[in-house]
Amino acid sequence: MTVGWEEYDGKLTRSFELESFPAAVAFVAKVADIAEAQDHHPDIDIRWRTVRLAVNTHDQGGAITDKDHKLAEAVNALGT
Repeated sequence: MTVGWEEYDGKLTRSFELESFPAAVAFVAKVADIAEAQDHHPDIDIRWRTVRLAVNTHDQGGAITDKDHKLAEAVNALGT
C-alpha cells in the first residue's frame, strides 16, 4: 500500500489538508499536471482546504493497479 493512501469503495484514496483554499486549488493544479503526464486521472473533490483524491484503473475493470500506486507516489512526492 502506498504511504498515506487507503482502499475505500474499490479505489485508492487519500485526503490532503492544505493551509488555505487557494493552496488547495494550487495543489490540484499540480496533481493535474502529474495526471496528464501519466495519462491517469483521479477523481478530485475540493472542500475548502481539504482535497480528496480517489483513483482506480477503469480499463482494468475498476481494479486498483500499479498505475494507481504510481500516481499516488507521485502525488505524495509533492508534499503538502
